[in-house]
Amino acid sequence: MAETLDPITITVTRSMRVIDALETLNRTGMGLLLLVDATGALERTVTDGDIRRLLLGGARVEATLNELGSQPPVTLQSGWTRRAAHLLMNQHGIHHIPLVDATGHVSAVIDRRAVDEVIYLSSPHMGDSEREFIDDAFRTNWIAPLGPNVDQFESEFAEMLGMPHAAALSSGTAALHLALCILGVGTGDLVFCSSLTFAASANPIAYQGAVPIFIDSEASSWNMSPEALEDAFAWAVAEGRMPKAVIAVDIYGQSADMDRIMSICRRHHVPVVEDAAESLGARYKDRPSGTFGDMSIFSFNGNKIITTSGGGMLVSRNPEYVRRARFLATQARDSARHYEHSVIGFNYRMSNILAGVGRGQLRMLPDRVESRRRVFRHYQEALAGIDGVSWMPEPTWSRSSRWLSVATVDPIRCGRTTSDVIDALAAEFIEARHVWKPMHLQPVFAGSRYFPHPSGSVSDALFRDGICLPSGSNMTDAQIDRVVEEVRRVLVR
Repeated sequence: MAETLDPITITVTRSMRVIDALETLNRTGMGLLLLVDATGALERTVTDGDIRRLLLGGARVEATLNELGSQPPVTLQSGWTRRAAHLLMNQHGIHHIPLVDATGHVSAVIDRRAVDEVIYLSSPHMGDSEREFIDDAFRTNWIAPLGPNVDQFESEFAEMLGMPHAAALSSGTAALHLALCILGVGTGDLVFCSSLTFAASANPIAYQGAVPIFIDSEASSWNMSPEALEDAFAWAVAEGRMPKAVIAVDIYGQSADMDRIMSICRRHHVPVVEDAAESLGARYKDRPSGTFGDMSIFSFNGNKIITTSGGGMLVSRNPEYVRRARFLATQARDSARHYEHSVIGFNYRMSNILAGVGRGQLRMLPDRVESRRRVFRHYQEALAGIDGVSWMPEPTWSRSSRWLSVATVDPIRCGRTTSDVIDALAAEFIEARHVWKPMHLQPVFAGSRYFPHPSGSVSDALFRDGICLPSGSNMTDAQIDRVVEEVRRVLVR
């Protein structure tokens, strides 16, 4: 629960003089006294405003607090939540609330500063380097969508991945959309896509008028199931209608089994777009995540492991793909002295200012990964032994960035559902969320074909039982412990 204040120093009786009450208010600086009766039970609270009104009413400073009338106090009882405390404080315009037991005795005083603190799922973590590059953009007046920071961010990002080419864009979604455009995906074409993912992985398929075919996850990595992918290709061969592309998504900071996925797709001569929006900093075997597809995309949204506020990157070993991405992202302006356009383009380039943020953030990527992994380990160790709680696995071939710390809660063994845990955390101003709702269950994709893992739909079960806990690289141990305390409060009985 929230930090509380010791009530002893501000507890008074009606025999106290007004002048002494004023001195106590001044000394403690809380602006609040607890007036108790002969048994020690709380009778009412006294504020400096109450004393001021008493004096204005004619009372002398040598008078006692007996001059005060009765007033029911605003209190909290056992089982209170931050949300309940916050609501009462706002309703009554106060900053402290006494916590009383069944006999009316005050055990603690709740302070607004502790109540107001929200623990977010994945808040931005800014450093000191970003300002250097932003200031340089302002100093040189490179504010437009292109500039030195964009060029350098692309170069530094590609070098970090060990990739030759990169294009900085306005979002990961824009990068994925351009990848499909470059591969010639159009109306009526089939595109295979991971089902357990955020909608941004699948929406660009719809942008192109193509038909999404959703592929289940495997239990060992929670990413695209190679077995389900094989079944989808067997169906496509039988139908005589092959997909134009496969979008393999790396979720929650962990790479999919890319060797197997790439082998299957190469056998069928179908290009792969690796959606590594959530897995920057992760590794698959001896290579960085996002270096396997014909094109790979990354996101720098505000909640990602590094952020440019909003932005994305498309990378590839094929220079023509990246050249084409830059061309389409700048309104597809042809090389001419005037504005000439032969194809439809997009306004998808990253600004020079945001690229400066990205350059500063990129310097801290290894530290951010280690911090996220530390958060995950803390949860795993502190919540060990709770029957029915399992953590997102990390296969031997993977080193996850643990972008989010994700677990499953078995409702039979725990006696609680993920919704119960999420609701309880929300009441304490702790943000937690369900695992992604699979795309094949989304109303917008109703009727889409779906290929489950041979043993049954893994993504359905993960959505039902999965929970994402706060995972920010800027979380303190005290904040992590607060999350642990509340999770244990719900699940341990």
